[in-house]
Amino acid sequence: MAFGKGHHLHLIDGSAFIFRAYHALPPLTRKSDGLPVGAVSGFCNMLQRYVEGNAGGDVTHVAVIFDKGSHTFRNDLYDQYKANREAMPEDLRPQIPLTRTATEAFNIACKEMEGFEADDIIATLACQAREAGGRCTIISSDKDLMQLVGGGVEMLDAMKNKTIDVDGVFEKFGVGPDRVVDVQALAGDSVDNVPGAPGIGIKTAALLINEYGSLEELLDRAGEIKQPKRRQTLIEHRAQIELSKRLVQLDCDMELDFTIEDLEVRDPEPETLLGFLAEMEFRTLTKRISGALGVEAPAVPEPAATTASPEAEEHPPLSASEHVTIRDAETLQSWIDAIHARGVVAVDTETTGLNEMRADLVGVSLCVDPGRAAYLPLAHKDGGGADDLFGGEAKLAEGQLDFETALGMLKPVLEDPAVLKIGQNMKYDAKILARNGITVAPIDDTMLLSYALHAGLHGHGMDALSERYLDHTPIPIKTLLGTGKSAITFDFVPIEEATKYAAEDAEITLRLWQRLKPRLHLAQVTRVYEWMERPMVPVLAEMEMRGIKVDRDTLSRMSNAFAQKMAGLEAEIHELAGESFNVGSPAQLGEILFEKMGFEGGKTGKSGKYSTPADVLEDLATEHDLPRRVLDWRQLSKLKSTYTDALQDHINPETGRVHTSYSIAGANTGRLASTDPNLQNIPVRSEEGRRIREAFVAEPGHVLVSLDYSQIELRILAHIAGIDALKTAFRDGLDIHAMTASEMFDVPLDEMTPEVRRQAKAINFGVIYGISGFGLARNLRIPRAEAQAFIDTYFERFPGIRAYMDDTVAFAKEHKYVQTLFGRKIHTPEIGAKGPQAGFAKRAAINAPIQGTAADIIRRAMVRMPAAIADLPARMLLQVHDELIFEVEEDAVDRVIPAVRQVMEGAAAPVVHLDVPLTVDAGQGRSWAEAH
Repeated sequence: MAFGKGHHLHLIDGSAFIFRAYHALPPLTRKSDGLPVGAVSGFCNMLQRYVEGNAGGDVTHVAVIFDKGSHTFRNDLYDQYKANREAMPEDLRPQIPLTRTATEAFNIACKEMEGFEADDIIATLACQAREAGGRCTIISSDKDLMQLVGGGVEMLDAMKNKTIDVDGVFEKFGVGPDRVVDVQALAGDSVDNVPGAPGIGIKTAALLINEYGSLEELLDRAGEIKQPKRRQTLIEHRAQIELSKRLVQLDCDMELDFTIEDLEVRDPEPETLLGFLAEMEFRTLTKRISGALGVEAPAVPEPAATTASPEAEEHPPLSASEHVTIRDAETLQSWIDAIHARGVVAVDTETTGLNEMRADLVGVSLCVDPGRAAYLPLAHKDGGGADDLFGGEAKLAEGQLDFETALGMLKPVLEDPAVLKIGQNMKYDAKILARNGITVAPIDDTMLLSYALHAGLHGHGMDALSERYLDHTPIPIKTLLGTGKSAITFDFVPIEEATKYAAEDAEITLRLWQRLKPRLHLAQVTRVYEWMERPMVPVLAEMEMRGIKVDRDTLSRMSNAFAQKMAGLEAEIHELAGESFNVGSPAQLGEILFEKMGFEGGKTGKSGKYSTPADVLEDLATEHDLPRRVLDWRQLSKLKSTYTDALQDHINPETGRVHTSYSIAGANTGRLASTDPNLQNIPVRSEEGRRIREAFVAEPGHVLVSLDYSQIELRILAHIAGIDALKTAFRDGLDIHAMTASEMFDVPLDEMTPEVRRQAKAINFGVIYGISGFGLARNLRIPRAEAQAFIDTYFERFPGIRAYMDDTVAFAKEHKYVQTLFGRKIHTPEIGAKGPQAGFAKRAAINAPIQGTAADIIRRAMVRMPAAIADLPARMLLQVHDELIFEVEEDAVDRVIPAVRQVMEGAAAPVVHLDVPLTVDAGQGRSWAEAH
């Protein structure tokens, strides 16, 4: 059949189908031999849905187009093309040829060509179809293919069932299809490593192309552009931009070894198709397709009774899920029965706010299987978002179970040790439920699963994970709550709308768990998750709910004292400047420093006003007094606004204590982050910063006890880098900073001055973080040349440190991750970057195994701590990097400190045996300042 007018060609992006199937479904292995087949199963389901959806339609020709090999003509143009892409997962590799066999089994044309990407084959066929007068639909959401749209060519995002036409392309790129390549050439593509024009994104690129008409015209007239930085970028990077266009431009003139006529639609041959499905052991799909074809299904071996997870192909698409509102006890009981039968349930809470200690529970969502999720509303109100004008509360909306009755029914199953509860950021939900009398256990957490697997690669929030691994965009919360002054709380969201949102969250959580949990062992991070991520949830939840007492009067007195000291510094600054000005104004300060006083290093922004960031002032402070005083003033201003003023607002009116919230997945290295308020960043180097801790106090009859690892990161460096001099010093209990100073400056220990020791200490800690001569100069407020000489001497005296750094960077470049001693993987996707980013990526890679190992050690200590102090009158309250703070009855301190110290000093064992001892310093007092 000659292809022409009236014919309709469908081109399926095979790679997109494969990766969507792989990432959206849990791993599946063939029972008979353990062959991974999860992606093949999902791929076959997608093909079957395609065939069913287009039966009886106008499609006359169809093909699935694949990539063949990784090297194409674009790699010859630019050797870094797609160089930063992750290696194909090992369990996906053997499935790739099976997807080709699957396509052929469905009797659909399967095409690929060496040296060309699938996109080029699709482009050539689409252009041929257009020229022949026919239609072409490209089944893909790949933005690179949007340049082909128009004139009878359209795209279809099969997962969202959304057609992408010319208007859709304009919505995406801000230009028509014929100018998509121009925009892409400017904006570049981080996924494919297309360089583009530095600093120019999609919106700016579209603006420029719409103004100048084409990329060529823009580059020819780049000198006319008013913005200096943009003009310079386009002129200096012209060759790179032109190369980028050649990389993104699809080839519509490939010499194919087949014709469109070869792609005519053909019915599947039942024996071939069912034989393949049976060989793959896809029982459900085999039965479904045999029924559709009207033939008897071939025999497929049944799975053993112990098979734990359902086949991937039995999961319906998320968009087709049934979401139920639970409005009565009978319905709730049926869901509880289903949970007990399944042994697993995804749980999510909806509340009136984000502060777990103040928010009220509004409802609970549950999901037991993909496609089955429910929402249990508990405290929704009528009234459109506000209580009545006379101060009364809005009435409860109808159709909700009694709050206490519902929680009474849920409590046994949520506390049942035989039922696994899955959450996304489960610590939040656990605290909300704990405040309502329910202790949720055991648990799994999809956020922490992703963190253990992917630290350093991407964020771990539910929306990001859903889009990445399920190819599904969740309902945005803003569409329910609104924004700004008109925003409402979740209890005023109509129950029908709340059900769609909340039940979807629970189902996404379950699907993410099915996708991520089996991958722990493949990535060899099961131990990290099971020993250092999941067990932290109950430990931190209890700590956060306890909180720590903060004395409001002390904070108020400090605020006044800081204000007075700031006023004194302002007077000194004005005297040095020779005039009064607003010290808090970067612009006015810039005029004083760079115009009146003539200091170098001044930079102005778009407004023409000076900017005076900390690094500029720190450079100037190495030689001038005024910027030193400004830095001191800024530090006091920050202490006052961030701590002595703001902490007063964080005191919980019900408990009289401050309840910080820890983020387990907040830092790539495993360090905990603290928010609302942030207690990790209270400065301890300055006297004023240390004074903040005076406001943190013990309850009457108690004292605060602080136990702090002594120089733990230096000890880990000595072990990992094999620095014998440092190991010996730590074993002998020497002053490590004095020893370093003695080695570097040839000063006997008994002649060591505090200033020389301080310099050595700054270098010791600076090297761990990859400090430069610039950074050390700022820290010590000395000239850069002198600081660089210190660092050079350091590496000469301790050559093993340089070797460790070089080896670590080389490992990171080869494997795209580094590891802690406990197996935590910190991914380093930017390690091959060029320019300023390269230095940052290297420093991060060097530091990560050291800081990450230290973080792992204190996590292991914290997980063991509740059992160690269970019989003692002590409660763990805070963790601040290498320090743990406890509230202890006064007469029990002598028993608590040895017990805690034993756990902390032995936390690495038995997994890791360090060549240097871990030592823990202990202190006690009525306040944190006294204890530290």
